[in-house]
Amino acid sequence: MIQDIALITFAYLLGSVSSGVIVCKIMFSRDPRNEGSKNFGATNVRRICGNIAGALTLAGDMLKGIIPMLVAHALHYPNIAPTWLLISVGMAAFFGHLYPIWFNFKGGKGVATALGVQLGLHWIFGGTLVVIWLVIAKIGHISSLAALISMALAPIIIWLILPSYELLVMQITMSILIFWQHRSNIQRLMNGTEK
Repeated sequence: MIQDIALITFAYLLGSVSSGVIVCKIMFSRDPRNEGSKNFGATNVRRICGNIAGALTLAGDMLKGIIPMLVAHALHYPNIAPTWLLISVGMAAFFGHLYPIWFNFKGGKGVATALGVQLGLHWIFGGTLVVIWLVIAKIGHISSLAALISMALAPIIIWLILPSYELLVMQITMSILIFWQHRSNIQRLMNGTEK
């Protein structure tokens, strides 16, 4: 039990680390919180610091979700990690990104870290969402729209792959929070002004 609590705490603290701030400061001595949309997610980092910085931020934010989930699996191998632990670890990493202790609880929008959690939970589930996100982004060239569509479909997909009421509630909660974090993007999409 102590190791499980330690892992949940680790997941939150890791989730609280801002990949975008680290990448921009190391590569360009810039702070994405002061430029563009003032968000430290991959989209804004890419906009102000270029494709490589954006890709590194995306990878970093996804790893914040993947790593704690893989540790949870590893700690219980060869047995299956308890569902409650996977949910707790995944949500801790996700909440860490949304409400980071290192940044006065003002975080990002959560899509990349959510995808990391989903990949760590089950690679087919997470991989399906990544493919949906990439296809919509490629067709529409609007990152927020791709994120919202993939997260809107996530509860359906998780039920088809991992039919569990507990996991369904977890995913619905994540999707609702991501939509809430994207409320300004949704307004711009409705107005036809989203970049």
